[in-house]
Amino acid sequence: MSHTGRAHDDVYHLLQQHLDRQAVGFPASPAGADITFLAALFSPDEARVALNLSYRPMPQDQVVAAALGDFSSEQTVAFLESAFQKGAIGWKLKDGVPYWHVMPVVIGMYEAQDGEPTREFLAAAGAYMQTRAYGRSLASTTPSQMRTIPIGKSITAEHHVATYDEIRALVRSSDGPFVIMKCICREEERIEGKPCTQTSRLETCLAMGDMAAMVLRRKHGREISADEALDILQQNEDDGLVLQPANAQRAEFVCSCCGCCCGMLGLQKRLPKPVDFWTTNFYAAVTRDLCNGCGACIKRCQVNAITLLEPDHVAKINLDRCIGCGLCVPTCPKKAMTLVRKDPGTVPPKDEEELYDTIRANRS
Repeated sequence: MSHTGRAHDDVYHLLQQHLDRQAVGFPASPAGADITFLAALFSPDEARVALNLSYRPMPQDQVVAAALGDFSSEQTVAFLESAFQKGAIGWKLKDGVPYWHVMPVVIGMYEAQDGEPTREFLAAAGAYMQTRAYGRSLASTTPSQMRTIPIGKSITAEHHVATYDEIRALVRSSDGPFVIMKCICREEERIEGKPCTQTSRLETCLAMGDMAAMVLRRKHGREISADEALDILQQNEDDGLVLQPANAQRAEFVCSCCGCCCGMLGLQKRLPKPVDFWTTNFYAAVTRDLCNGCGACIKRCQVNAITLLEPDHVAKINLDRCIGCGLCVPTCPKKAMTLVRKDPGTVPPKDEEELYDTIRANRS
């Protein structure tokens, strides 16, 4: 290997170690999938600039000052912008000042492809995300980066649902902008010749606020109104998709997930007791006397949490697997399914920055 090649590898190793010290880890892969993934997203110079960033957004002038030993201010800003355009780092505007930050793989660099991933990116990301070290790191994040909230038709007035657990209130509380885009999980499956079995619609993922501004800055997605966002979310519910916003009171995205494509729900189904790693304030319950064993709830469930008990063919909820999405409730023709609020419930962090501060503080 040439001296230049070794130097390039060195900066990616440094970046891997730097990212692994952030809120959500980026563990090394013995086979080098971590380095291959980073090299697919960052040029060596972009990687060197990213070494000066934290998961907490930094004002641009501080980043420039930190990088002055390696690059001029103009070079640093250019590298920040080029890395951002590839979805490698994050950006937000605060009082007219640009701020920059590093992101985890999920939720972060993977989703920042804005539903338009290249095959090369998917190959590199898939190889890394399938490693045991990364899966262990993602599953152990506390609290989780996403939460599951119930669909509207499963909620009654008696639930006294907080804003952060009710999708319409969550959207209405955002100042916008709002952007709808293709789900990258569903798009990846489509590219691999495995179209979604739950919905034929492509635009299902919603970004709001700062995340929507990032997507628009990359000239991706489609800007919509709050009312259009609510209409699309209603279609997502009707199609049987699970609502999963960011685990914050002011959520910046809402994923609408299916069991056949979604990476997070796929991980959920592989874990022996997934609710230990999940954030939800609800779970489903069955009124045995009303259940006629039709199995409609089983078909609707995206996480294999419902089975029929023999010999009576009564639905049974596995509370180690149920994530409280509520999809089974309006599906039941006998109204035997209900949603129960957990007591005590969990109050999510105020915003994304508080969420990642909490995750970082909880890392062992």
